[in-house]
Amino acid sequence: MAETINKDAIEPIQEETLESGIQHVNNPVLDLPQIVKKYLQKITGYVQRGNSYVFTDGSAAVEVKVVSDEIIRIRLAPHSQFLDDFSYAVPNPDQHVALYAFQEEEDTYSVSTNTVTCVINKKDFLISFQDREGQVINRDHTPMHWEENPDFGGYYVYCTKVAEEQEAFYGVGDKPTHLNLRGKRLTNWNSDTYSFSFDQDPLYRSIPFYIGLNKGEAYGIFFDNTFKTYFDFAAEKHDQTSFWSEGGELQYYYIHGPHMMDVVKRYHSITGTHYLPPLWALGFHQCRWSYYPESKVHEIAAGFRSRNIPCDAIYLDIDYMDGYRCFTWNKHYFPNPKKMIKTLADQGFKTVVIIDPGIKVDDNYWVFKEGKENKYFCRRGDDYFMEGHVWPGRCQFPDFTNPETREWWGGLFKGLVDVGVAGVWNDMNEPAVFGRGTFPNDVRHNYDGYRGSHRKAHNVYGMQMVRATYEGLKKLNHGKRPFTITRAAYAGTQRYSSVWTGDNVATWEHLRLGVLQLQRLSVSGMSFCGTDIGGFSGEPDGELFTRWIQFGVFSPFMRAHSAGDTREREPWSFGAELEAINKKFIELRYKFLPYIYSVFWEHAQYGFPILRPISMLEQAIESNIPREEEFSFGDKVLVSPVVNPGQVSKKVYLPAGYWYHYWSDTVLKGGEEHDIATPLDEMPLFIKAGAVIPEYPVMQYVDLRQVDSLKLRVYYADIEVNSFLYEDHGDTFAYEQEIYLEKKIVLKGEKNSLTLNQTIDGLFTERYETYKLSFIGLPFEINRILVDNRITEWKEEEGVPTIQVDKDFRNIVVE
Repeated sequence: MAETINKDAIEPIQEETLESGIQHVNNPVLDLPQIVKKYLQKITGYVQRGNSYVFTDGSAAVEVKVVSDEIIRIRLAPHSQFLDDFSYAVPNPDQHVALYAFQEEEDTYSVSTNTVTCVINKKDFLISFQDREGQVINRDHTPMHWEENPDFGGYYVYCTKVAEEQEAFYGVGDKPTHLNLRGKRLTNWNSDTYSFSFDQDPLYRSIPFYIGLNKGEAYGIFFDNTFKTYFDFAAEKHDQTSFWSEGGELQYYYIHGPHMMDVVKRYHSITGTHYLPPLWALGFHQCRWSYYPESKVHEIAAGFRSRNIPCDAIYLDIDYMDGYRCFTWNKHYFPNPKKMIKTLADQGFKTVVIIDPGIKVDDNYWVFKEGKENKYFCRRGDDYFMEGHVWPGRCQFPDFTNPETREWWGGLFKGLVDVGVAGVWNDMNEPAVFGRGTFPNDVRHNYDGYRGSHRKAHNVYGMQMVRATYEGLKKLNHGKRPFTITRAAYAGTQRYSSVWTGDNVATWEHLRLGVLQLQRLSVSGMSFCGTDIGGFSGEPDGELFTRWIQFGVFSPFMRAHSAGDTREREPWSFGAELEAINKKFIELRYKFLPYIYSVFWEHAQYGFPILRPISMLEQAIESNIPREEEFSFGDKVLVSPVVNPGQVSKKVYLPAGYWYHYWSDTVLKGGEEHDIATPLDEMPLFIKAGAVIPEYPVMQYVDLRQVDSLKLRVYYADIEVNSFLYEDHGDTFAYEQEIYLEKKIVLKGEKNSLTLNQTIDGLFTERYETYKLSFIGLPFEINRILVDNRITEWKEEEGVPTIQVDKDFRNIVVE
């Protein structure tokens, strides 16, 4: 229930004049009612409830809640009545707090943990956050305020922070613009944006979370509000950053750094990480709108296998359905889907199908009948069902914010699972409606019992749809991990699904945009992300498609996809020369799978973002803020995609330390730029000195055959470097019961020696028995190699010393 402050514990005051915080704003152009802005005023009292402190100015109230040692939540109640504490993004706002304290001074109150202090000024209600040394990291510019909206009886709520002179801003999802958001004003309202352009806003996802970086110190703000929200990053006024919404509560989390990596990890601690995907989901996927009939699907599958180009999944778009009716099959195009999917599975292909939210109005259609009879569909304010036209024609739409509807929806996948479908792709779930864009605002939603209009539920509609899909597949898959992908999302969707950047265009600009969007998504909490390789609409030439494939190798989600009115674009569609290059890079993806899978484990287990911009890797160096084309995949691999046509070389900045050019094994010094050749069959790719990179042999699909010996590429460094290798079944949730192996390999190099130490944690038994270690970049001639104190022979392979050792080795010395 809603909570009201005990007014007996505080001293009331009157709000009557401008000085008391009420500001009347007239619009001289439009004949509109007066807008009354109300600001917080002098604090008159407070009450404590455990780790929460509620302050009041006699009318409004602000809650300061200690969530963790590094996270503090702020909530504003304009008339001292807080909304129910419910969030789709934050399933549990109560975490372990080691120590917190409250202190009252003459002019301030302060709420402190071991790490951060929230200071509230008594006279004006300004709030600031300080580190343990007392340095102010983030502070209010003006007190929080609100405007009453007579149209719907709620509030517009506002918070304005100081934008420091050199402060940069990151995050807010996949906005198609530069990484540093300073000077931008952005909107969060999930929107179907076919063929979007640079700086177009809003797009498909709403992630109201940003990172501020000032003089090397980072913090995060997560504005957990599902209404239409806005962010102004020093756009209107150079010294102010504001965020506000068209309804709901002003509730935000201050997330302490000081490192950007720490901010993202702590954001994940409240909103969750992506579950570990099935290993096959990290392979190459091929999609088109649409592959049909069945003979076309088999033709595509044969095209991959006959050319020995690896691929793990083929997608079926809306044309596989009977009249675009979800959960049905077009029997003319696909007379025996179970047999077809079994044939594909025997060739190593998983089948992924699309499911949209629009359910055709048809009393002879079993899904519609069930939804109608059980009142699962959304209703308007006048109690009529919400109807709109999408692909099937006239449709009604499930209310996925109703837990009963989600349970029903999840069960509908049984027929698809029974015929062998391995993954589900949720599209059109912004929600998109032809002609009107989306639902009217008066549509009502259950919102898990916290009822509201579509203004409140719009941005979580797609999230709750894919949640229902994920939970249904998890129940039906008998312990196998589901694979889901969604177009629309809100903060926290990473717990249920991967995402892609939507209907992009086959242009070099969109390739560059993809590089920016995936970095931004990763630091915004959605690391399992990708683009439509080659562009969804338009026609790429062979060079553009090949450069996009190269970028796709180091996109967490790798899928080629195109619209039906374009020429086909499989990896072999642009001639033999480019086919060979595309094959080379898709094979590279499969070689790197054990490294990629280990990086996903670090994300799932520890909250590390998968893609990391240069400004995150070296946040104290201000000259790195404009750098956008280089990023790391995990912490051992640095990538600089080629994003211009005809480019034969490019300047690449490498972070401090030493890096190996992957294609030549040349050692390059970090902390500076290098001119790197970019022939069409290479993309600038670098391995951090000291890394131990695991590699699989090239296979046509995951688990084609058992790996007999895992290759480890050991890159010499004269420092100590830790590398991790994670292994498990690859498709079950047994890892949640510690049925996994987490291997830590510590490399320590000296002038005339190299040592490797391995520690192993977990209960999983890997299938292979040996490692094949290749030592790259040794600055000395080898006299001997000791493995667990036993002398071991080595030989030259591909120009580097190589040994084969037991997978359980503890210590290797090369000298």
